Amino acid sequence: MKRIDLILLICVVLLTFFGLFMIYDASSFVAFRDFADKYHYLKSQFFWIIVGFFLMGAFSFFNYQKLYNLSLPILLFAILLLILVFVPGIGVHLLGARRWIDAKIFLIQPAEFVKLALAIYLASWLSAKEKGRFLAFLLLLGLVIGLVIAEPDMGTAIVILAEALVVYFLSGGNIIYFVGLAPIIAIVGFIMIKLAPYRYKRLEAFFNINQSLEDTSYHVRQLLIAFGSGGIFGVGLGNSLQKYSYLPEITTDSIFAIIAEELGFVGAVVVIMVFAVIIWRGFVIATAARDNFGKLLAGGITTFLSIQTIINLGAQTALLPLTGIPLPFISYGGSALIVDLCAVGILLNISKQGLKK
Repeated sequence: MKRIDLILLICVVLLTFFGLFMIYDASSFVAFRDFADKYHYLKSQFFWIIVGFFLMGAFSFFNYQKLYNLSLPILLFAILLLILVFVPGIGVHLLGARRWIDAKIFLIQPAEFVKLALAIYLASWLSAKEKGRFLAFLLLLGLVIGLVIAEPDMGTAIVILAEALVVYFLSGGNIIYFVGLAPIIAIVGFIMIKLAPYRYKRLEAFFNINQSLEDTSYHVRQLLIAFGSGGIFGVGLGNSLQKYSYLPEITTDSIFAIIAEELGFVGAVVVIMVFAVIIWRGFVIATAARDNFGKLLAGGITTFLSIQTIINLGAQTALLPLTGIPLPFISYGGSALIVDLCAVGILLNISKQGLKK
């Protein structure tokens, strides 16, 4: 048995506590305005960090191979949670979407748990090397993504789609299937965008990004102002102006813009490099896993963490259309943080059991 991957662990811990500091930095004004407590978001996130680290530690000692036989119950439970968001009295309608379950003490976002559950199930199923499984794979993927889009949460649906396709490809899937599937995905995606006016406006704003600043969408405009204000070295920690109710979603989707404003290009690049190291270590663990299940599971986990990071950073820097995706380990939110830390715990266990010299 090897040691756990210390590089991965250190990077994740550093990012998580850096995120806690930035959540307090970005939220103190709005927290005092809305809750008369500038530590409101800090205390809440700190609680989820404690829970998340405990679960990460537990999964790092829990033999990942036992997840093989638990994969189907885990997936069925995650799908049940997805369905419950549409049940009156259980699901919560908030900000124009049904993405949460009211657990009385806190809210649960099932779409976050589905990412990990699907990675576990697909790794278990596809590691068997069965033939003629592509249709069943598409049916399962269609069910899960259909439920997520119905919430609606197209950003998470894209993450789940990418994760599933990568796991299928790593399992030895025929490349011809992916070539045939690509135009279908593009057409369906465009239809989903056209059916939702707000999505179409975001896409339109993305393709017209070179127009005058005054004509871009409000959110994109404030993002560009934040990045432009930061310059090379930033305006200094705590000195952001965009956090004073100018930039929407400062503790969740847009927190990277606050980081770039206060720490500048240099600070933003350092954060991106830490994410790059995490992704690198994840794929190293996948390639060196002791069995096919471990390889696919590590590959699936690393994929959804990396795709989520790329989408968030791409949207915040106007390289991708704006979408509501949290930044792993840094953005405010219990469900996403716990799932991400549990996923890292599984990666650490795979590294402990399978890393080669």
